Amino acid sequence: MGTSVVTLFLCGDVMLGRGVDQILPHPGDPELREDYVRNARSYVELAERAAGPIPAPVSPSWPWGEALKVLERAAPEVRILNLETAITSDGEFAHGKAVHYRMHPANLPALSVARPDVCVLANNHVLDFGRGGLIETLDALSRAGLRVAGAGQDAVAARAPAVVPVGPAVRVLVFAIGMSSSGIPPSWAATEEQAGLAYVPAPTAAAAESLVRRVQQVKRPGDIAVVSVHWGSNWGYHVPQAQVRFAHTLVDGGVDIVHGHSSHHPRPVEVYRDRLILHGCGDFIDDYEGIGGYEEYRDDLRLAHLVSVRADTGRLAAVRIVPLLARRMRLEPAPDEDRAWLRATLARISDGVDVALGPAGTLTLAWPHGTRSDR
Repeated sequence: MGTSVVTLFLCGDVMLGRGVDQILPHPGDPELREDYVRNARSYVELAERAAGPIPAPVSPSWPWGEALKVLERAAPEVRILNLETAITSDGEFAHGKAVHYRMHPANLPALSVARPDVCVLANNHVLDFGRGGLIETLDALSRAGLRVAGAGQDAVAARAPAVVPVGPAVRVLVFAIGMSSSGIPPSWAATEEQAGLAYVPAPTAAAAESLVRRVQQVKRPGDIAVVSVHWGSNWGYHVPQAQVRFAHTLVDGGVDIVHGHSSHHPRPVEVYRDRLILHGCGDFIDDYEGIGGYEEYRDDLRLAHLVSVRADTGRLAAVRIVPLLARRMRLEPAPDEDRAWLRATLARISDGVDVALGPAGTLTLAWPHGTRSDR
């Protein structure tokens, strides 16, 4: 689309650890310390019982499946994902955690094959193997030339935005924070002296205003500012009013896209002052197939968001959403009936936007433009 309109790919949680790591060419130690599951291969067996054999070892591109074709066709200028996995061979399990995710560093091609421009790390699994595991993760991503946001060797690095140049005069700035409501322990916060996350305890007005000041210090005319935030519970469509107010304050202060994630399924989509707020993108890649419970939320359906904004103003130009289906730990095209279900569900839970079935199996958003005073 050129630099007059910039298209971003946004997705939710990319969890390449545990069962997914076990089907890749270089599986790490499968030991787990969960209440009921002690070996990560058990999650592979659950997925195979649900949908059939997985031809392990699979290629690094296997978990992404159809998503790579979506990216190739759409050719977004910037690709942003929430990486909810430690990349480490460290064996020191974080204490007080019920679930731990790690991918062996030799399996890093399973991430880089999607060519992400920014890996968001402010979430409740990237320190599952302690600060040593986080530092190994940061080192692995740095060696691969992958930008990160939301975690770092100290607080300054954790809070710094990832900066993605788009053409000669446009930058996409990605700030990332994680909140306690997603299960992040307060002790994971980065400090002046130790590595950790950009941690925000709660979506308060003071926290939003502090983040706005950080954005305004960095943002230049022509920049597109994204705030990626890991928040909220795993299940349900309700979005607390405090989170809505937090997102609105960010937009009022100059943020152009709020990229929310943590829930295992999509949550409401909102357009506020011609800016997109994704309250919860849902999971994108994981090892949850075959696990019972919460079937009404259809967490096997995954969404690839293709968000186009105007480079000169940051205003939303178009939103296309590509529904995918997780099967045998691989993303496939979602069947027609599933796309229709997603369209109806997103339309029902999202106020002020129309969701339509678009061409080539996509969902498209429409909203009333310019109904509020603009920046």
